[in-house]
Amino acid sequence: MRRRRRTRLLVTCLVPLAILGTARCGTSQQPQQHGNRGSDQSEQGLWHGGSVPHLRADVIHVLPHDPSLFTQGLETNSGTLYESTGKHGESVLRAVDLTNGTELERVELPSRFFGEGITVVGDRIWQLSWKSGTAFLRDRTTLREKRRADYDGEGWGLCSSDGRLVMSDGSEELTFRDPDTFAERGGVTVRLDGEPVEEINELECVDGSVWANVWQTDRIVRIDPTSGRVTAVVNASGLLDESAESGAGVLNGIAATDAGGEFLLTGKYWPKMFRVRFVPE
Repeated sequence: MRRRRRTRLLVTCLVPLAILGTARCGTSQQPQQHGNRGSDQSEQGLWHGGSVPHLRADVIHVLPHDPSLFTQGLETNSGTLYESTGKHGESVLRAVDLTNGTELERVELPSRFFGEGITVVGDRIWQLSWKSGTAFLRDRTTLREKRRADYDGEGWGLCSSDGRLVMSDGSEELTFRDPDTFAERGGVTVRLDGEPVEEINELECVDGSVWANVWQTDRIVRIDPTSGRVTAVVNASGLLDESAESGAGVLNGIAATDAGGEFLLTGKYWPKMFRVRFVPE
């Protein structure tokens, strides 16, 4: 698989928020981590093709989100929100009650691991790491580690559908994996109007499609995992107001809810999480 990487920067100024935790304020630059808002590929015309539906995120409800969290993976299951966060020495997996915001469980990754995408598979959770080539299999209730699996390359996003895992590595490739062994089982190249869509990031599998954040943009793409073809493009810009956006990183978190057609969206260091529907622009 091709693995193309760009330098990653993050600049943060965090504000306190009373629910799901508190934050600290500071500024740092760490090229080895990804978090800042970069150039939007829409400026290059990638997203303006007319052959697929163009959607927008219609906000139904706004929820608080801990702005100290470097969100990497997001998923819901039976009223519980699971969230994986990144950065060496700060990576955690946590479970939150969606009805009241109470944190139910939290586990920390060893400091050498940089947490990435997650997915729930039955009574277990798979969690990726960025450059360590290690996936963690965890108990869904306690979040305790059951075992580990190795893989080649980087780990970014993860979701599960039709008896297999779907994984992104930041390129235009999606890799399919066995949900029990994590062994590779093929893959596809993501294309929009025949052109590869690079930097596929956080994933959510819903009703036979894969929804994917595209890193450094406010775009989400819907992908047919059989062909890799992009079947819709979502413009998720404008969710944060100007004051909140100044201290926030990129959009990075998409989770289907129990209500059909509704999703939760958030991002790195975002003070808010949005319950949305995707509707025509």
